[in-house]
Amino acid sequence: MMLELKNIKKQLGGKEILKDVSLSIEEGEVVVILGPSGSGKTTLLRTINFLGPADSGTVSIDGLTVDSCRAKRSEVQEIRKKTAMVFQHYNLFRNRTALKNVTEGMVRVQKVPKKEAERRAMELLENVNLADRANAYPSQLSGGQQQRVGICRALALNPKVILFDEPTSALDPELVGEVLATMRAVAATGITMIVVTHEISFAKEVADRVLYMEGGVIVEEGVPKEILENPKDEKTIRFLSSLLGEYTDYSI
Repeated sequence: MMLELKNIKKQLGGKEILKDVSLSIEEGEVVVILGPSGSGKTTLLRTINFLGPADSGTVSIDGLTVDSCRAKRSEVQEIRKKTAMVFQHYNLFRNRTALKNVTEGMVRVQKVPKKEAERRAMELLENVNLADRANAYPSQLSGGQQQRVGICRALALNPKVILFDEPTSALDPELVGEVLATMRAVAATGITMIVVTHEISFAKEVADRVLYMEGGVIVEEGVPKEILENPKDEKTIRFLSSLLGEYTDYSI
C-alpha cells in the first residue's frame, strides 16, 4: 500500500470538514475524487502533505506513518519529500522562468547540482512540449502552459504520490485538453496519483478508482464504470445528475 489515511478528522472555523475519513491507495493507482464545493476534497489533499494538518488521524506514505496531531517537523519534511502537489491556480514563482520554477525544488530542497537540475528540467519541459518556453516567465505563458510547468515541477521531485487539486478548473475550456493530456501521460508512467476534479472523461479513461465525497465523508467508491454509470447512493446520483444531464434517468 503506497498511501493510507486512518480516521482523519479536521475542523475549520468550528465546522467539521473531515469526519473520520479512512482511505487506502495502492502503488501506481490513480484515484479521482469527485464531490461538490465544500465537501472536503481539497482539505483532504492538504492533510496528506501537511499543508493543513488534520486534527487527528494518521498518514502513511511509502512505509512512513505519522500521527497528524503529534507530527515532528522532521516527519513532516519526510512526508513532503514523498509527495508533490499541483495546485488549481498554478502557484508558480512569478519572478522565475519556467526552467527555474522546475529546478527550484531540486536545487533548494534536494540539493541537486544546478546543471543536473537544469538537464532534468529541460527533459520534463520537452516532454510537455514547452522546451521552447523554458526562459519565459509565468506572465508570458497561457494558463495551460503554466499548469504544465506546475506538473513538471511536481515530477522533478520524483515523488511517490502526486496530488492534483482541480488542476483544470481555472483554465479556459480550450486549454483543458492539453493539461489532461499531460496528466494522462503522467498516469501512464505508473506513479500514484490522487486527482480532485470534475473532469468525468478523465475519470472514465484514466482512473482506477473513483471516490465521491460529500459532507466530509466518502459516500461511495468503486471502479469508474460502477460509480459513473451505475451509482448507488442518492447523493452521488444527485451530484452526477447536476453535472451531466444524461444521468437524470437514474432511479433513486
